Amino acid sequence: METRVREAPVGQPGMESARVYLIEVNEFGSSVAGRVDEVVAWTLIRHSMAGLAPEGSQFDARQYDQKMDQVLNQEGEDFISTWDEVHETFDAMGLHENLLRGIYAYGFEKPSTIQQRGIVPFCKGLDVIQQAQSGTGKTATFCSGILQQLDYNLVECQALVLAPTRELAQQIEKVMRALGDYLQVKVHACVGGTSVREDQRILQAGVHVVVGTPGRVYDMLRRHALRPESIKCFVLDEADEMLSRGFKDQIYDIFQLLPQKLQVGVFSATMPPEALEITRKFMNKPVKILVKRDELTLEGIKQFYVNVDREEWKLDTLCDLYETLAITQSVIFINTRRKVDWLTDKMRARDHTVSATHGDMDQNTRDIIMREFRSGSSRVLITTDLLARGIDVQQVSLVINYDLPTQPENYLHRIGRSGRFGRKGVAINFVTKEDERMLQDIQRFYNTVIEELPSNVADLL
Repeated sequence: METRVREAPVGQPGMESARVYLIEVNEFGSSVAGRVDEVVAWTLIRHSMAGLAPEGSQFDARQYDQKMDQVLNQEGEDFISTWDEVHETFDAMGLHENLLRGIYAYGFEKPSTIQQRGIVPFCKGLDVIQQAQSGTGKTATFCSGILQQLDYNLVECQALVLAPTRELAQQIEKVMRALGDYLQVKVHACVGGTSVREDQRILQAGVHVVVGTPGRVYDMLRRHALRPESIKCFVLDEADEMLSRGFKDQIYDIFQLLPQKLQVGVFSATMPPEALEITRKFMNKPVKILVKRDELTLEGIKQFYVNVDREEWKLDTLCDLYETLAITQSVIFINTRRKVDWLTDKMRARDHTVSATHGDMDQNTRDIIMREFRSGSSRVLITTDLLARGIDVQQVSLVINYDLPTQPENYLHRIGRSGRFGRKGVAINFVTKEDERMLQDIQRFYNTVIEELPSNVADLL
């Protein structure tokens, strides 16, 4: 049952006073509205915020945990087993010497928690479901597992990695290439918005690993430019996103074209039960390394909120914070592409230097903007959830949620853009009156505390 309280519009028949509030009680799809005064309205709001998230909402923690238990403990099945083996150094993992050289040259000294547990089962050819906090080195985990297993004398595609965005696919390609530098690995990023002919040429010349987005990879498979016969390893990064409605059919189509004998790895910071359930269809007795929902929020990232009261006051609040933003590099998340353009124009009109990127921009523009941001020549980046997942810019230490995300998973992915690999980070959430409930739900869902922003925010960065 959901109770919502909102101010009655002025001029609505019989409700001329702006101080009159409507309560909407929504149960089993029905809706009734009643008039109450302000005191009763806000008492109801506080009461409803103290309870659980509305049943069936994205943030219903109890329902989420029940579903998770059902998926993991289906009677009479040993579909998923837990992997507990830990290797505290890269040297203890039995990796190729030239792979170790690549790992150390990349700057890793000691494996992170996910790397201590996740690299070895993947190297052994097991199907794996791996979940770990943002910024803890999942990409290097599956890249190492792939690089360990390749036959470098065979210049054919042996591993296929899929990611939800072009930027993430290109980033994975860079990590794979860097870690495999001493192995002479050939990697190609196969993403939309680039030359089809160039993709065909590179693939036909031969590569060991293809990292790509589903649309372009499927296109290359259909054109027989990407030959699947030698593929023995298939990885889904940001797997929950890849198994969601938007991508599920494409992933299925690609999977149909791959060899039957195939190692599958799924990786993400968030792995809701719905995504886990789908893995049954294409994984063979996987081992899991999962993190409980309420252990997911990121240590080292301080989370704050600013009460902006109304949507139209967000812009002034952001401009007040601008000097703080530019001290470091910061990412500002907004829920729609159109609003990204609107805010970018408004900020520039006030002489603030900002960059922006979203999915409606052509690939060349997106590449240039990301290059500028990575190099530090651009300090403030406004974007949609396009960049919420996986994008790794080490210098980012501040994330602002101009809009709160609608999916609980995306809150975690967004704030994980700061504080990469154990560094300190700050996340600031702009909260209107309408968002107060959502903020409570996020805190409960992730068992975390989001405090009011102190005046000395610059000292925290």
